Amino acid sequence: MIYGPHNYQLFADQHLMDHEYAALFMEMGLGKTVITLTVINRLIFERRAVKRVLVISTKRVATSVWPGEIEKFDHLNRLTCSVITGDVKQRLQALKVKAHIYTIGCENTAWLVAQYATAFPFDMVVIDESSKFKNSKSIRFRALKMVRPLIKRIVLLTGTPSPKSLIDLWAQLYLMDRGERLGQKLSLFRRKYFVVDKGNGTMAFSHKLRSERNLLIGADINAKIIADKIKDVCISMKTRDYHELPEEVSNIISLKMGQRLSKQYLDFEREQVLKLFGDTEITAVNATALSSKLLQFCNGAVYDENKNYHVVHDLKLDALEEIIEEANGDPVFVFYWFKHDRERLLARLKKYKVRILNSDGDIADWNKGRITVSLGHPRSIGHGLNLQYGGHVSAWFGQPNWDIELKDQADARFLRPGQTKTVFKHEIIMRDSIELEVMASMESKANVQKLLMKAVKARVERYMNVFS
Repeated sequence: MIYGPHNYQLFADQHLMDHEYAALFMEMGLGKTVITLTVINRLIFERRAVKRVLVISTKRVATSVWPGEIEKFDHLNRLTCSVITGDVKQRLQALKVKAHIYTIGCENTAWLVAQYATAFPFDMVVIDESSKFKNSKSIRFRALKMVRPLIKRIVLLTGTPSPKSLIDLWAQLYLMDRGERLGQKLSLFRRKYFVVDKGNGTMAFSHKLRSERNLLIGADINAKIIADKIKDVCISMKTRDYHELPEEVSNIISLKMGQRLSKQYLDFEREQVLKLFGDTEITAVNATALSSKLLQFCNGAVYDENKNYHVVHDLKLDALEEIIEEANGDPVFVFYWFKHDRERLLARLKKYKVRILNSDGDIADWNKGRITVSLGHPRSIGHGLNLQYGGHVSAWFGQPNWDIELKDQADARFLRPGQTKTVFKHEIIMRDSIELEVMASMESKANVQKLLMKAVKARVERYMNVFS
């Protein structure tokens, strides 16, 4: 295929060429991958500025999207790529292959760094979906930080640089400029621009931006200060500003439990609160655990302590089958969350010859319209994949556990350039349940951690007299 770049792509291309470290904070569908590959191609063959490029991404994107884009476009035909995947022996073998670009899943970042230590052989690194490095305490961040002085050029790519808080920017920017813009330490950055949002004594669970609004600029001063500090090296673009996209229709299917099931749900909720908390304070860990149990019940099955699941209802399965029938032959993609969701979906939808999207071949078959009903977990397909060619109808069997970035990324697989039909997004939820609160948090884009803690605290107070 001949690459005919849009003006915004040429602008982004030049931005990467002009800066030894830079970020493209561009929404899905704007071509971050081909833009970056075009720059790599120029740096290797025209400027002779780099020799070996490392691309760190999610496993699926590293193994299929980057090699696929190289094969797709004619102007990239001189580039060679080695995918570092598989067991240790296979990964070591991939490193021995002589290539221009090496792609690897972010979960293997520390392993890769450990192979070389102070002799890191990549003079350019691309971090695709850089929000995967937002945690400065993570092993992958610390590993890359250690070899950062040995890297000549670095590029960050993501559509969601700060999915939960602007604090998420610090670690990503540090990997670019080593603290030049947002400071050498996260603690100082946090102290300067944020205040504690949720905490217990000296321990802070979450932070929020220090609120200081300026009537002249109509925005929060600190948000603008942070934006101004990084704007010279970061480009931000939204898909709808550059592409005409079809309409997206969101359909909320709210199911009523009924008197018997509603009582079961409330009894189960009370049982879990008493079991998980007792005299224990509410933390993010046990709050998430309670939420997970309640979301399981909403989906229709619950795990016991031995990891066996017990079915409590089939209401969502019935509703999903109606969606598939109403699609009248159009392919339907179903997002599931729990393993027992997948097992029950496979059993119930057997007559539709349902398939799980596991491999590149599955993705190709979906985009060629060969699959009527497909299942996928948002963690495995939430970044980088193009699914818009195979269908325009999706259904969420259950809500992801308060992960707004994951949900946005998964939804964006269908509403992107190349989609020609109206996109229908169905969400099946249980009325009068925790799912309403999870969905509301997704829509509001508010502090998800804060809303989770608030939802759980309300339930604890309902069943236990532990708060004044």
